[in-house]
Amino acid sequence: MEIDKLMYEPEYVFEKLTDNQKDEMEKLCGEYRAFLDAGKTERECVSAAVAMAEKAGFVSFDSASELNAGDKIYIVNRKKNILLAVIGKSPLTEGISLVGAHVDSPRLDLKQNPLYESSNMSLLKTHYYGGIKKYQWTAMPLALHGVMFTSEGKQVDISIGEDEDDPVFCVTDLLPHLAKDQMSKKLSEAIEGEALNILFGGFTIDASEKKDKFKKNILSLMYKKYGVSEKNFLSAELEAVPAFKAKNVGLDGAFVGAYGQDDRVCAFTSLKAILDVDMPDKTSVCLLVDKEEIGSCGNTGMLSDFFRFALAEIAEKQLGSCDYLTLSRILKNSSCLSSDVGAAVDPNYEGVTEKQNAAYAGCGMVLMKYTGARGKSGSSDASAEFVYRIGKILDDNGVFWQTSELGKVDQGGGGTIAQYVANLNMDVIDCGVPVLSMHSPFEVTAKTDIYMAYLSYVAFYKCN
Repeated sequence: MEIDKLMYEPEYVFEKLTDNQKDEMEKLCGEYRAFLDAGKTERECVSAAVAMAEKAGFVSFDSASELNAGDKIYIVNRKKNILLAVIGKSPLTEGISLVGAHVDSPRLDLKQNPLYESSNMSLLKTHYYGGIKKYQWTAMPLALHGVMFTSEGKQVDISIGEDEDDPVFCVTDLLPHLAKDQMSKKLSEAIEGEALNILFGGFTIDASEKKDKFKKNILSLMYKKYGVSEKNFLSAELEAVPAFKAKNVGLDGAFVGAYGQDDRVCAFTSLKAILDVDMPDKTSVCLLVDKEEIGSCGNTGMLSDFFRFALAEIAEKQLGSCDYLTLSRILKNSSCLSSDVGAAVDPNYEGVTEKQNAAYAGCGMVLMKYTGARGKSGSSDASAEFVYRIGKILDDNGVFWQTSELGKVDQGGGGTIAQYVANLNMDVIDCGVPVLSMHSPFEVTAKTDIYMAYLSYVAFYKCN
């Protein structure tokens, strides 16, 4: 035996791909960039997912009178998360093959009463969402997305800053000439949360106005275009996100750079995979959830009852009834890929990773047996049996993959939806795409890793 065959080292994927696979990779990543541009909020991602699903032959669960093998259905929950399923040949009680990802991303949310004026400017107060480096959100173009309701109850969809002729917005920053005190602070303290106020306008409504004339000008414009007043901000759901589009990165275009790749790179590849499933053995399910970045809470997060409820509804329609014991058996016999991103080794900051147990951009999809922080706090920690089974599926289907932890043991850490799936008595492991500049306004992923993630989910649906 050659002793080198006993060694293990992750492989660089691009050199292993055929020309045809490289073409498939580029096509997939082109569709992915379009998905990112269309879905900068969780609502928009779900809307895009519905459009893609219906084009691929999926129908709303409510329109299906019965469910048979090969049927394709979707269920939307409060416009912010979606479950898609392809009914398998095996009875549902033998379990499902679940791939779950999240579609929310760090951003700046508008406060409920956001509009004010100061120093001849109209501004919007914000409350940041998720784990961000606050200084990264200053001095760059922002777009405003979301929904408002008029006083008559009409929903108005807001999207300002994406079209070429649209205005954009920004959080201004202090000039370095006057930033002596600011620059002496720790990065985490240099920009305060209450200072992330968005520049929203600078003209007055009328020279005769003596009070709030900048604010009144904005309200006049909002009313003319959208039919809303200041009180309508109280019920609005508005998010400020980067105004630029997804781009190829690198002279050779080896990477994708965009806002929101955590976790929409996994959401997109999970979605694409289930759209390509036809007649699986076990029922295949793709679940896209909200609120992961703030703890998976709320009625659209993984901790809500939506997943269990939707699964019970499917079981009832297929089996005729679904009691607690039946649902528990389905969950017990099911397995899940928690489709979430990992941290790629950054050559500028290698010191935070333990390189023997870290993910590298370009080396394929990353399996993470556990996440959590320090002593694995907040982790599900997949079993040896399940890690082996998933690894074998990937190997048997020619998928390049690697493993990682989220940085050095005492450096920090993070969590995913895996622990909440495990609480349902399912086997689960985290897997996804390594990301550079995670949680920044411009995250970077390798195209080869995006392609391998897609192939991983296809293989899981086909062979699990």
